[in-house]
Amino acid sequence: MAAELHVELVAADRSVWSGEATLVVARTTSGDIGVMPGHQPLLGVLESGPVTIRTSDGATVVAAVHGGFISFADNKLSLLAEIAELADEIDVQRAERALDRAKSDTDAGAERRADVRLRAVAAH
Repeated sequence: MAAELHVELVAADRSVWSGEATLVVARTTSGDIGVMPGHQPLLGVLESGPVTIRTSDGATVVAAVHGGFISFADNKLSLLAEIAELADEIDVQRAERALDRAKSDTDAGAERRADVRLRAVAAH
């Protein structure tokens, strides 16, 4: 079994993160899943939620992901997201304002997206 897996996190408009990792945790429609080197092949639908990547050098990368797909085969993990932002890229005050606005507008989708962004920053 290999000690690391190659990860590609791609949004509809850009490549978000690429590198070697020892563990990736993501939320799918079937629940949270952790993928390590040697995992069984899989294909799933991503739910909105933070994705946590433990890199080979011991660092942690966290991204807010909104929908998409996850696939794993031959120690290559692809996360193909509709929208994805690294926690470092998220403006916390802007996300908090968006969350407040979504709550007052009763926009469940916008509220969920803002909440995921803030959870990604908190997990970082």
